[in-house]
Amino acid sequence: MTWGRATIWGLLGGAALLLSACYTRPPNTDIFGRTLPPTAPTDATADTPPPAEDLRAPPATSNWSPSPVATDARAVTARAYVVQAGDTLRGIGNRTGAGSEAIARENALEPPYVIRVGQSLNIPGGRYHEVRSGQTGIAIARAYGVAWADIVRLNQLTEPFVLRVGQRLRLPDGAVGNGARSIEEQARAFTLDIDDIMTGGEPAVAQNAPLRSPTTAPSRWLWPNSNGTILRRFGVTSGGRVNQGIDIALPIGSAVHASAPGTVAYAGSEIGVLGGLILIDHGGGWVSAYAHLDRVAVARGAQVSAGQAIATSGASGGAAQPQLHFELRQNRQPVDPLLHLPAR
Repeated sequence: MTWGRATIWGLLGGAALLLSACYTRPPNTDIFGRTLPPTAPTDATADTPPPAEDLRAPPATSNWSPSPVATDARAVTARAYVVQAGDTLRGIGNRTGAGSEAIARENALEPPYVIRVGQSLNIPGGRYHEVRSGQTGIAIARAYGVAWADIVRLNQLTEPFVLRVGQRLRLPDGAVGNGARSIEEQARAFTLDIDDIMTGGEPAVAQNAPLRSPTTAPSRWLWPNSNGTILRRFGVTSGGRVNQGIDIALPIGSAVHASAPGTVAYAGSEIGVLGGLILIDHGGGWVSAYAHLDRVAVARGAQVSAGQAIATSGASGGAAQPQLHFELRQNRQPVDPLLHLPAR
């Protein structure tokens, strides 16, 4: 299967839907809206479906932001600004409405961004969104109907892609509110893929908040299901398509286990071609992906252990038959899972 950028095809019926940044679902339902009855728990490490109690959906939460994003970007006209006594780069950004990072780039300023009284700075024009507490990159991109990857490129964002409260992001041309495109065109411009989720899914932090300390990589990996035959291997497949993981044939409802301990970075179905999808951040730059799921038993932010039942396999998304698509990514780059999984 080809893993290109998957467009979210839920055309919006109006501006209110386009401005919504929250992904929610009713309690006790799975990601497809089905009611999940409780039953007694069973062994979570066996290759059998997790018990219905484990499949009871967690409380409805937002994958992208605890609060909606208002499309109140400020239009800034390109001009020159003369530095006054007491000015700081951040203060100039606040005064002009442009991002301090954008001003630094425009004027080739390097850390610690020393400016002098009387210095003339070029203020780059454009529309800038001020990041508020709890907002995420994906929420901002969705609200303005643009691709998060385009915001990343335009603002030259780099690892670890953590937004700061008060930071001003320059928006790509065609963002909501500039009159360049229709609501439907803006909706189609919002795209989402695994890389977007891993780079734009964390809520903004306070300006001076310390970043999360890096964690160590897992010492070993487990098969997400020890049964099933491999349908497609990693790399170039027939027809010249590229498979960024492995596809395992499994009956619908087969147990899917976490390949290593980690934190759930995503649990949902917003990348249409992948269907039900779970991403787990294992630390040390490692992420595992589980796609075409039928039922999901974990929520974003949950801590999982190696071998824990997290879902059941299915045929959701673009799957041609019941299967599990499994990926390992190191520093955001797909690697061949068979080089890291135990031989069988």
